[in-house]
Amino acid sequence: MHLLSKSTYIRGRQCTKALWLYKHRRDLMAPVDAASQAIFDTGTAVGELAQQLFPGGVDCTPDTPYDFAPAIAATQAAIERGERVIYEAAFLHDGVLAALDILVRDGEGWRAYEVKSSGSAKEYQVHDAALQAHVIEGCGLRLLDVSIVHLDTSYVRRGALEVDKLFAITSVKGQVDREREAVPTRIAELKRIVQQAEVPDVDIGAYCSAPFECDFKHHCWAHVPAEGSVFELSRGMGREWELYRAGILLLKDVPTGTKLSAAQRHQVEAAQRGTRTIDRPALRGWLADLQYPLHHFDFETFMSAVPLFDGTRPYQQLPFQYSLHIQHGPGTAPEAHAFLGSGTGDPREALVAQLLADIGPVGDILVYNASFEVSRIKELACDLPHHSKALLALLTRVKDLHTPFKAGWYVVPAMRGRTSIKVVLPALVPHLRYDDLNVKEGSTASLLFAQLVSGTYTGDVGQLRADLLAYCGLDTLAMVEILHVLQREAVQD
Repeated sequence: MHLLSKSTYIRGRQCTKALWLYKHRRDLMAPVDAASQAIFDTGTAVGELAQQLFPGGVDCTPDTPYDFAPAIAATQAAIERGERVIYEAAFLHDGVLAALDILVRDGEGWRAYEVKSSGSAKEYQVHDAALQAHVIEGCGLRLLDVSIVHLDTSYVRRGALEVDKLFAITSVKGQVDREREAVPTRIAELKRIVQQAEVPDVDIGAYCSAPFECDFKHHCWAHVPAEGSVFELSRGMGREWELYRAGILLLKDVPTGTKLSAAQRHQVEAAQRGTRTIDRPALRGWLADLQYPLHHFDFETFMSAVPLFDGTRPYQQLPFQYSLHIQHGPGTAPEAHAFLGSGTGDPREALVAQLLADIGPVGDILVYNASFEVSRIKELACDLPHHSKALLALLTRVKDLHTPFKAGWYVVPAMRGRTSIKVVLPALVPHLRYDDLNVKEGSTASLLFAQLVSGTYTGDVGQLRADLLAYCGLDTLAMVEILHVLQREAVQD
């Protein structure tokens, strides 16, 4: 029997209330969504792939995550038999359970390897490793080194996957040794928390989302209004927590004289007055600089931890779709163009060829949050050098529709202090809504297309393609409509 495991230790280290709720009120947990499940699945797949770095090991993975006793016994038996490599080695010490991805014998000692699907070794992963080292050495093994095995994001696939180059190994022994000094005390405290009858009195804080989004957040944040709270403060940078700790929960209650940025001040004033804030001179100046024909443009991308195609890296954002609405003059009906990859291979060459054909040689390219599209165009120019000149020429034509909202030139209460297109659209153009679509957000589009490419998508492919085209198409149609609102408002007295 164990009171703590590695996962519950890490949970408790982030928030003791979350640990208690997990142990006693698991019914309050939010269900695992598709995006979170995809992250878990990626971690599992990467962990299995990393075993190829140390071949020939014995696998001690338990048949069920609810009974580790057989895994602990199998690990002990493998050690006694003299096995050199053990996968998913399980140990129990002082009521704490820990399983290690890869354990390798080296002379009279052992080397511990914890596999992560991240692109580098992270601080919170050292906390994982310190707990594992404490338990393993508590069981009598001597650890010569503790390392994080992670993806090397500089690796570029050329032909068959080279597992030894895909992964990097970072020793964290020094950090683990320092962190371990606090581990016994922390274990004792977390055991006390688990065994107490009442939930700990812990208020919400930044730790609700760092290093992981807590699956009890919806429960602990029930007192925070869904709209109008200080947590909607634009680019809060910690100011929202200062206000909350001072007893201020709503934007409309922020005191006069509070130090705020210009955008934040517009936001608070809009919440207090319940009216719009429009800087018409700034809007008119920005709108006058737009050059027609105007190309409203949006990419959708997907990424894979393990690169799927030649010339790609781990977690590289690969454009697989775009939508384009072209207006030849202010207020004119837009021409719609779109591209969606086949899902059977690398979509980039076909995407770029059609994009360069669809976008005319003159006129601005209007995007929402330009840094994303600009970065993707630069990457495409680098990866497809035969298109480089034409792609880079597009960059001088890019304008950002996000600018008027980010700068605070146009603020309405319905935006709730946010400036993403998903919020701005219903606030300015209520008859257009993402809620009416089957695919409602970019992360879902990315996940579904990744499943299509990997061959794991089990739904109706034809319907999926229609849903993806509808979603991306709304992004650029939304830009047309939002621009129309700005143009109309800019000329009002």
